[in-house]
Amino acid sequence: MKKSFRTFPPLTLLFSMLFCASYNYGIAQESIIGNGKSEIVKPIPAKEKKVPIIDTVDFNKRMLALSNNDITGRWPVKNPYPLPGAILPYNRIIAFYGNLYSKRMGILGELPKDEMLKKLQYEVDKWQAVDTTIKAIPALHYIAVTAQIEPGKTNLHRLRMPFKQIDTIIKWAKSINALVFLDIQVGHSNVKDEVAFLEPYLKLPNVHLGIDPEFSLKNGEIPGTKIGTFNSDDINDAIGILTNLVQKNNLSPKVLVVHRFTQGMVTNYKNIKIVPEVQVVMDMDGFGDKILKKSSYLRYIYQEPVQFTGVKLFYKNDGQMYAPGELLKFTPKPIYIQYQ
Repeated sequence: MKKSFRTFPPLTLLFSMLFCASYNYGIAQESIIGNGKSEIVKPIPAKEKKVPIIDTVDFNKRMLALSNNDITGRWPVKNPYPLPGAILPYNRIIAFYGNLYSKRMGILGELPKDEMLKKLQYEVDKWQAVDTTIKAIPALHYIAVTAQIEPGKTNLHRLRMPFKQIDTIIKWAKSINALVFLDIQVGHSNVKDEVAFLEPYLKLPNVHLGIDPEFSLKNGEIPGTKIGTFNSDDINDAIGILTNLVQKNNLSPKVLVVHRFTQGMVTNYKNIKIVPEVQVVMDMDGFGDKILKKSSYLRYIYQEPVQFTGVKLFYKNDGQMYAPGELLKFTPKPIYIQYQ
C-alpha cells in the first residue's frame, strides 16, 4: 500500500492512496426486486397520504437496465420508490470534484473556471454519445469540509470552508444548469454536526451531499495516517437530515454520495436505510490501474448492494483511465461518474 500526501493551505495535509482494492405514503405498492419482478411491500409511515405520480413501470425498466443483466439477484436492489422529481435513474451525473483553495485536490480547483466548465461539458457530451438511453447531466462536487492534520481551534481536525466559496460554486453551477454536491471530511467531528452546518445550502433544490469515510477517524488518529470508516449509523444520520429537509421544504429527493475503496470504510451496509426522500450512491473511490479499480468495484460495490453506484476517475493518478464505454460494461452500470 502506497500513501501520498497533498498540501492544502493553510493547515491541511490530505490523504490519498493507491487502494487494494411510489413513494409509499401510507399505501401498499409494488417495489422492484432482484429478478426484475415486483412484489407488494408494506407501506412506509408518513404524515400525509399521497399517491405517487412516478411511472413505476418505467422506473423498474430503468433499474433493470442499470443492473446490466445481473444473474445473482443482487441487482437491482429492492427499495421503495422515490418521490416524484427524482434525479436517478433518469439521469447520469457527470461531476468534477475539488476545492478552490488547492489545485491538487481535483480538477474543480485545478483549472480556471471557464476552462474547467468547458472540459466538464466535454465529458458530459462523451457520456451522452455513448449511452443515449439516459440523459447525462453536469455537476460540481465541492469539498466543503476538509480533514486537517492539525487539530485547529476546535480540536476536531477539520476545516469548514467559507460560505462565500460555496456561493461561488453555486453560481458557477447555475451558469451551466449543473447540480452541486457539497462533500464533507469529518476528521474528529461527526456526520450530524457537519451536515447540519451545510443545511442552509442543502435546502436548495439543486444542492446534494457527499460524505467521505476515509477521513472519519473515530479513535483519535490523525487524518492521513489511517483510512477512516463510517458505519450504517453514520450514513443514516446523513439520510435522516436530508429526509427532514426534503419533507419540510417540499423538495424532490436528495442524492447522497458515499465514497468507498476498502472493505472497512463502510460497515453494516445492510442497515443503511433507503427512503423515498434520498437516493444513495456508493461511489468506488481511489485510484489505480484498470484491473485494480474493477476488482475494487466488484468487491466493495457489486458485492454489497445498497441502491445506486458510481465510479471516480483520476486524470493524473489512474494511468490509463476507463472510457465511458468500458464502464458501461460494469455490473451494475454506474450512474454517477466523478472526475478528480
